Amino acid sequence: MVSYKPLFRYCLEHDISKTQCRKMCGISPNTWTKINRNEEVSMPVLNKICAALDLSYGDIIEYLPDKTKEEMEN
Repeated sequence: MVSYKPLFRYCLEHDISKTQCRKMCGISPNTWTKINRNEEVSMPVLNKICAALDLSYGDIIEYLPDKTKEEMEN
């Protein structure tokens, strides 16, 4: 499972709304919905985010083991 909490934290700290971030990065609304749902997106999408915000992958996404996903659902 992936989490985009680091990206959302960055946006919050820099006073960037999710809509502004999506537009800055050139991401479609459907893809942004996947990000909001913590679903996996393609590497080109992650590259767009990193390039637009001048960040690295670790600054926008974190990996959570499946066990964590199960714990979250319970």
